[in-house]
Amino acid sequence: MTVGMAEAERQAFLAGFLPAPEAAAVWDTVATAAGPYPRLAAELWTARQRQAANLHEVSYRACYKPQLPRHFIARLTDPGDRVYDPFSGRGTTAVEAALLGRRVAANDVNPLSRILAAPRLAPPDPLAVAARLDQIPRRGADDGLDLAMFFHPDTVAEIRGLRDWCLDREARGTLDDVDAWIRMVATNRLTGHSPGFFSVYTLPPNQAVTAEKQRQLNARRNQAPAYRDTRALILKKTRQLLGGLDQAQRRNLAASDPQLLTGDARATPELADGTVQLTVTSPPFLDVVDYAGDNWLRCWFNGLDAEAIGRGLSTPRTVAAWSGAMAEVFAELFRVTRPGGFVAFEVGEVRGGKLRLDEVVLPLGLAAGFRAHGVLVNAQAFTKTAHIWGVANNGKGTNSNRVVLFQKG
Repeated sequence: MTVGMAEAERQAFLAGFLPAPEAAAVWDTVATAAGPYPRLAAELWTARQRQAANLHEVSYRACYKPQLPRHFIARLTDPGDRVYDPFSGRGTTAVEAALLGRRVAANDVNPLSRILAAPRLAPPDPLAVAARLDQIPRRGADDGLDLAMFFHPDTVAEIRGLRDWCLDREARGTLDDVDAWIRMVATNRLTGHSPGFFSVYTLPPNQAVTAEKQRQLNARRNQAPAYRDTRALILKKTRQLLGGLDQAQRRNLAASDPQLLTGDARATPELADGTVQLTVTSPPFLDVVDYAGDNWLRCWFNGLDAEAIGRGLSTPRTVAAWSGAMAEVFAELFRVTRPGGFVAFEVGEVRGGKLRLDEVVLPLGLAAGFRAHGVLVNAQAFTKTAHIWGVANNGKGTNSNRVVLFQKG
């Protein structure tokens, strides 16, 4: 096959990812030692598509929208295929794949990822949640951690009661799906920017700043924590997450055969060779986001060592170091991907748009043995939440989804 024919074939393949009706697309190329690869920029998954399932509405810093994995799952897999995310975060890929009737695998070095993802793959009945909440004591033991800058004293007592219940049940090996769900929802509701959370108004959205920064925010806003009924808020969030979930989706979730791992994405021996049809993932981007720092309060609630997790989550600061780590990830992805399977590797523009990681990733996948189809760029405007994080177009964060698409064999 001539180079020209290969290029035409790749362009035709990528064009198949345009939404219907076909959107205007801008083409350019990415140069590699193996030749140029096409890069298509278009509005690929947008607000005009149907809304994502409520089950995704669990906050986690730097997560992508469910429409991204859906775009590839719907086109590159069949029901029953296994879909994997080695940097799972809140579990967006896993939950979306399960809702679509695929089997799932997910990994993340942060144990909070599994705490947030696993319960949504086995959602309980809201009545069972209400009954279990009635069994949980309203007060828990005081471990000496000052939380008065975030919560009303009565709210703190209730949070400690929830914490003690879950940690005790986990230690005894009796933590069931209902307990895990309550723990997940409570973890999600700890801090945020509305009365739907346990805390006073805090930033960034749905994460916890340091205690001192929260004190400063309270002073600037002249605010003090009001009492929040944690049980009522957990039930409200439970009903919201499960709203619209139909019986077919529940059956799909129950049949998703989840393999949920906590560890380094470069070594996942629990996943057998050639078992994954599609990987959709987004790796950490060169220390742009402080995942561990944002989640210190969530770690406390779940009895996790935030400092140890932070050390494990350290992202390489240089492109060379980041590339070295991702090269090992790609070698592992090549092992677990079945012949003919795909990897959709999402990265973004960082460092003021001067560094396009798709151009770094393309050679890494090729070196691991994959063939590349090219790059899909979902051009989109920033959301209000992104601006709250201090990110703007062409700023220090990502301003587009750039997905490098690979195939094995």
